[in-house]
Amino acid sequence: MNAANRPPAPVRLAPADVLRLGLLGLTARRMRAVLSALGISIGIATMVVVAGIPASSQRDLADQLAALGTNLLRVQPVPDQKPPVLLPENSVAMVERIGPVLATSAVANTHAVVRRNDLVDPHDTSGLTVLAARGDLLETVNGKVRSGRFLGADEQFPTVVLGYVAASRLGIALTAGQPLPQVTIDDHWFSVVGVLDPMPLAPDLERSALVGWEPARGVLGFDGHPTVVYVRAREDALNDVRGVLPATLDPQLPGLVQVSRPSDALAAKQATETAFAGLFLGLAGVALLVGGVGVANTMLISVLERRREIGLRRALGANRGQIRAQFLTESVLLSLAGGATGTVLGVLATVGYASYQGWPAVVPVVSVAIGIGAALLVGVAAGVYPAVRAARLTPTEALATS
Repeated sequence: MNAANRPPAPVRLAPADVLRLGLLGLTARRMRAVLSALGISIGIATMVVVAGIPASSQRDLADQLAALGTNLLRVQPVPDQKPPVLLPENSVAMVERIGPVLATSAVANTHAVVRRNDLVDPHDTSGLTVLAARGDLLETVNGKVRSGRFLGADEQFPTVVLGYVAASRLGIALTAGQPLPQVTIDDHWFSVVGVLDPMPLAPDLERSALVGWEPARGVLGFDGHPTVVYVRAREDALNDVRGVLPATLDPQLPGLVQVSRPSDALAAKQATETAFAGLFLGLAGVALLVGGVGVANTMLISVLERRREIGLRRALGANRGQIRAQFLTESVLLSLAGGATGTVLGVLATVGYASYQGWPAVVPVVSVAIGIGAALLVGVAAGVYPAVRAARLTPTEALATS
């Protein structure tokens, strides 16, 4: 066969040409492309948020535990016993004799009622508790004073320190240079000398009014038996200390003394939030699936609408592989556009929510990579059938379409 009769060599499309053809199909129908990519965007944004918010919460929890310490134990009698179980008056001294113990302190429920003033209903407790507290309490629980000062070790006067929540509910704020505000506790006036910072490891102290141990005895009739003992111990001996505390405080009935680790409660709360995150991750997958169906539907409609274009390209020498590549590229680009938009929205939502909660913003790189990868897979899966269907059209069949 001579050169004149030889059929022309098939034209090869460069990757850049295939990309331009895919973009041309999207830009020609912009609104349809935006609406089709919306489902992909919602799914990817949800995936990023579901991964980012728990990660930010975990980082905040880790920072809190690093600052407050995980070696704090909380000892109290088993509640609702008849007669009530009482810890010994010298509980703190008994616990201090345990070798690995670093610090210990105690509080006691005085069963008194704190009110903003004597005009408030005596039965309105505002959900607050009046606790007798030792002067070394803050050192033991790693608490901090937000304003004012804490109770002195030898506090003799009727003064009170309010927890963060208690001060908010009573409407108390300390202002430098102003007289100390006063509250009534069982019809006795107490001067507020301090307000505490939030204490995640001791939330009961946040909702309490703390008075000195001796003033609680003399003014409120406190019997001297602590209701909660806080213990700091060496990390390497924490479990050993936890095991001997019940028998130390009640040798006869150690089963009536319970020991808890406040940091475990925070970790359990975080685990619960992570479980809910799994549910939302499933919803994100559903949204992504719906988005993929939308992309496939858009591509099928595009094939039907562009039969004449397909036929013309086939008549001009485009082979089936090039037609498949064009429509598959269009589908992938549509999904990637939705995935990129969803990733940006998810990152912004995560950063905004973390900032609102006061958490450090954490967006796992893995979640972003998985989001983009999922969008790519959805684009490929959604575009395969429309691309194959377009490639199967013969030039005469496509050009004959009205």
